[in-house]
Amino acid sequence: MELSKTDERRSAIVDRLADHVLAHGLVSASLRPLAKAAGTSDRMLLYYFADKSELLAATLQRIAERMTEAMAAQVSPEPLPLDLLRKRLAGMLFEDRFWPYMCVWIELASRAARGDPLYAPIAQAIGQGFLAWGEAQLAADSDEARARDAARLLVSIEGVVLVRAIGLSETVDRSLG
Repeated sequence: MELSKTDERRSAIVDRLADHVLAHGLVSASLRPLAKAAGTSDRMLLYYFADKSELLAATLQRIAERMTEAMAAQVSPEPLPLDLLRKRLAGMLFEDRFWPYMCVWIELASRAARGDPLYAPIAQAIGQGFLAWGEAQLAADSDEARARDAARLLVSIEGVVLVRAIGLSETVDRSLG
């Protein structure tokens, strides 16, 4: 299906906004800096998006899509056991090209933890998406075991990301060893 010019323009704007947020974080996610990053005005942003919530949801979803695609390209095409997938994923997420995604995720999770009505539903949707991605990557004896292991993967990866973010990389290394 061919995109309309409006949809193409909106998609291009979301790509530029995703680049901006990855480079500068959510702290720079007010309308004027976002409009500048998109090469347009804040009023034009609101032409393409109903409001700031829709704009940020689309931007953060694009960031999540990019990260999921990059992760999928790095992981085995065959399902892996939990411990092996956890090690591969943790090593990959600490690479320079992935770390900006993790920094944005930490900011998003922090705002969601404070009950921010803008960020909480976005964080939950992205978290659910990563959980589903994990289920698709895991080898397990049953659907129940796969769902349990996906939950363990998400929780443990989030833990190692947070611990590394606060400067305790050696602790992370020990936990994965």
